[in-house]
Amino acid sequence: MLHSAFATLCQGSEASRPHSIEQLLAGVAQLLPMLDVIPNAAIFIKDMDARYLLANRTLVQRCGLKQLQPLLGKTSAEVFPAQLGPGYTEQDRRVLQEGFVLEDQLELHLYGTREPGWCLTHKWPLYNHTGQIIGLAGLSVDLQSASETHPAYQRLAAVDEHIRAHFNRRVTLGELTRIAGISVAQLERYCKRVFHLTPRQMIQKVRLEHAHRLLHSDMPITEVALQCGYTDHSAFTRQFKASTGFTPRQYRQATGGPD
Repeated sequence: MLHSAFATLCQGSEASRPHSIEQLLAGVAQLLPMLDVIPNAAIFIKDMDARYLLANRTLVQRCGLKQLQPLLGKTSAEVFPAQLGPGYTEQDRRVLQEGFVLEDQLELHLYGTREPGWCLTHKWPLYNHTGQIIGLAGLSVDLQSASETHPAYQRLAAVDEHIRAHFNRRVTLGELTRIAGISVAQLERYCKRVFHLTPRQMIQKVRLEHAHRLLHSDMPITEVALQCGYTDHSAFTRQFKASTGFTPRQYRQATGGPD
């Protein structure tokens, strides 16, 4: 998979680690023309201050730019909308300061239409030859449309329809496997192959999409949580912040909604 290949490329074995971030960039930069032609993945490398040192064309365009140069030396907080940028930079700090590895993080992105778009984000600390963190590498893969050619697609479409109809209550893996007529292991495997998400991520995605819409209304946030299937307000806040970098209240304020 793309994220595995990129992680291996940037981190490498201990013996092959670079002496500096500049040395690593010199090697990866030769591959930038290849990374530029990947349309559904934003790829980047940042320094210890979470500033962009390298990015592919997809990320440059996502930031509303035509050239890479204006992006270099800036943090996500400086180039992305206020609803999202600071959250990305906070995430970067964890990777750079704690050596935290982010894998398969379902994240909400806002595009030009202001409608939510989704990606799976991966971030890895970059180490030099002495084991010190010298930067980070990241990859955010847009969730593509489902593969309708997969043999299990019709069964999984019924699962997706059930989630969308009942996301405002607890949805169990047991009921999803009964609808699909397959085992839990098969359901997990096929959902990843067809929708690029686990069943739990599919539920989370639908709930957060609905929360995004409701937070533009004057509905109390506790009621938004209930409407989206969360009986625990703190669980809603944690999951919403993980996907956007903001608490629901901060997100509502950043998007100009009512307090």
